[in-house]
Amino acid sequence: MKIALVSEHASPLALAGGVDTGGQNIYVAHVARQLQRAGHEVDVFTRRDRALLPPISNMDGVRVIHVPAGPPTQLPKEQLLPHMAEFARFLVRFCSRETRPYDIIHANFFMSGLAALAVKDALRVPLVMTFHALGRVRRMHQGDSDGFPDERFAIEDEIVRRADCIVAECPADEADLIEHYRADPARIAMVACGFDPAEFSPVARAAARRSLGWNADEFCVLQLGRLVQRKGIDNVVRAVAVLGARHGVKARLHVVGGDSETPNEFATPEIARLRGVAHRCGIEDRVSFVGRRDRAQLRDFYSASDVFVTTPWYEPFGITPIEAMACATPVIGADVGGIRHSVRHGETGWLVPPRDPDALAERLLAVHADPARARAMGEAGRTRAQTYFTWRQIGLELEALYEQLAGTGTGARAARGTRPDNRDAQERGRALRAFG
Repeated sequence: MKIALVSEHASPLALAGGVDTGGQNIYVAHVARQLQRAGHEVDVFTRRDRALLPPISNMDGVRVIHVPAGPPTQLPKEQLLPHMAEFARFLVRFCSRETRPYDIIHANFFMSGLAALAVKDALRVPLVMTFHALGRVRRMHQGDSDGFPDERFAIEDEIVRRADCIVAECPADEADLIEHYRADPARIAMVACGFDPAEFSPVARAAARRSLGWNADEFCVLQLGRLVQRKGIDNVVRAVAVLGARHGVKARLHVVGGDSETPNEFATPEIARLRGVAHRCGIEDRVSFVGRRDRAQLRDFYSASDVFVTTPWYEPFGITPIEAMACATPVIGADVGGIRHSVRHGETGWLVPPRDPDALAERLLAVHADPARARAMGEAGRTRAQTYFTWRQIGLELEALYEQLAGTGTGARAARGTRPDNRDAQERGRALRAFG
């Protein structure tokens, strides 16, 4: 097949960890590579955000097309909607000029979906849609701090109504689509996110700590990912403070992520806010901000930690818990969204309410008090990640979905009213059964 992946603000070439670079960048990069390795011709369309970028870059055999839409500079994704008409015009023009037509266009995020609808209409290419986050759900959790206009809701409604298939990343994502967007369950396919075993596997904790320069004997808590308020990192800071004040356990919290390799409050304003929280809690000397790190280095951070913690207010899926599990590190995660289904409570770690530092501190204490159980949880998490959540398996799931849509055509599939499913249940259905 010839496949177009559209990801307007999240380039597969960008380093993850910044305000607008995270799970979607990782998802698009790995899906593209997996499909290319399977023998398909894959192009990724993303907005040109630097003046010196070439029109097309090569990423391991995948073409990355830098779409001229708006100024060639980095902009917050909340400011990109006015440039999507220009993005859509370029997308249609480029696709129509290709010698070999595209069999599938897979849009990621609502603005990519808006542009991809133009290709669907002009060239009759089946459209697969992954939202990665839903506007109405985001608004419920972020309120006035949500920088997207209300116009987003109507755009998402149209995409839900017209896409040939919507990919939900977990049962909570599917439920939100049905409840808040009246999505047709027959046109929803559930495909998770994943990890690359070549990137993430256990390193001996002592060796990992030596390589990072960490104290060999400290109880180390890791928070890794985008540094934005909804990720609930302040909740982790407060829990570490409770752990010390109430239970006498002096933990060290390592915070990895940001828009620069050296932690910088100007480049990453969330660092300033979190330092303020740590100062008010009296643990400023026990919270270490690391800055952004290349993905090749992340395995050491996961492996060096006693526990990985992520307690966002909401999370459509969440890739970092999977990566931590792949490194045999127990995970304490918020009981929300995809985390609820990737982390097995009491087996691979614990689930806690978001914004509840007392509950999180209790689970941190449990990890600290029983290292043997923590190690067993880490090994259970590794097994779970390897069984259900590799990018190879995710690629197979999507490949089967694309083949079905490209092979039957919109009209035939809609007439039958069949739900997109995956063939070869033993090989391709594992990730879906994990959520069963």
